[in-house]
Amino acid sequence: MKAQSKAQQQAAGAALSAKRGDTNVSELEGASKDMYDSMSEDELEEMASTSHDEID
Repeated sequence: MKAQSKAQQQAAGAALSAKRGDTNVSELEGASKDMYDSMSEDELEEMASTSHDEID
């Protein structure tokens, strides 16, 4: 799944960081917390790595 906006891409990046243990889960808020809870690391990686050219 590709990010639909830069904000969505950033939220996925924050959630991915927490999944990998680089960020504390308690630091997540809003969309990034929801993504952390509902998406796999692979899904988050794909969304966070969406090229800026692909986002309108």
